[in-house]
Amino acid sequence: MDKDYFVKQLMIFAEEYKIDVSEELVGDIVSLASFRVVKKGEILASIGDDTTYAGLILSGLARSYYIDNDGNDITRGFAPEGVMFMDEGFFGYTERNCMWETLEETTIMICETTAIKKIIKENVSFKDVWIYLLESALRYKIYRENGFLVENATERYIHFKKLYPDLNERVPQRHIATYLGITPESLSRIRGAMKED
Repeated sequence: MDKDYFVKQLMIFAEEYKIDVSEELVGDIVSLASFRVVKKGEILASIGDDTTYAGLILSGLARSYYIDNDGNDITRGFAPEGVMFMDEGFFGYTERNCMWETLEETTIMICETTAIKKIIKENVSFKDVWIYLLESALRYKIYRENGFLVENATERYIHFKKLYPDLNERVPQRHIATYLGITPESLSRIRGAMKED
């Protein structure tokens, strides 16, 4: 695959997310990475797998989910274009704590977490990027926690649509429902009520 193409793609994501990073550094990261095109419905990682690798979605869509005691899958989150996935290793986990699957044909960039951590430690501008990513992850965690503590299901759905404006049509209703902590039938009722308003 063409390195220049991927550098340009990552620079577009950096601009979109207002991340100040040089093309040279992005080129170094691309040189360390491998790239794959993955079919829709493929499992990328399973609970208990090691966290040696993390990735970035270049195109397509993935989701992370847990399996409860009854064998049901419960969506933890979504990873559309420009979002990291299989990133548990960056946060101190040695084993994956959730499943990762593609919801569309997806192009992914995979890097060893230790190689990226080395770049973070050695490069001041990438430390700034890392701080930005950590802050984003913390904001997301607070948003999710707040939603389940103080919002009703309709409010959580409204916030989902704001957070992921283009995913409502790309993600099966059952996955959105488990993400919101409700049944698909309840989500149907909420959608119906919102159309009537």
